[in-house]
Amino acid sequence: MRLLLDANVSTEAIGRRLAAGGHDVGALDEGLDALDDADVLALATSDGSILVTHNIADLPPLLRDWLSAGRSHTGVILVHGVDHTAYELVAGGVERWLRRLPHQEDWVDLCAIVDNELP
Repeated sequence: MRLLLDANVSTEAIGRRLAAGGHDVGALDEGLDALDDADVLALATSDGSILVTHNIADLPPLLRDWLSAGRSHTGVILVHGVDHTAYELVAGGVERWLRRLPHQEDWVDLCAIVDNELP
């Protein structure tokens, strides 16, 4: 699966684990972390990646705006209520979603939540 980690998701701790699991992981490293939310979502979509982000405040309204405008995206995994340093919990939650929906096309216009609740 192609994933894009937002600047607020650890490339080292989470990205490395997901890449070791066979996923194609990109990250918004320094320099790209200044992009606004719409540009981040557009970048992920243009790359065919699922966006993984802790940005629970801004992404849901942006996704609603895209839906209202008839715009499509390639998937978003929102991390909600989980500390940025809870790497095991975040990576495990992302992996569980990717096992449930194992094809890139399954993610088109889908938004999933990773939280501190186990499925």
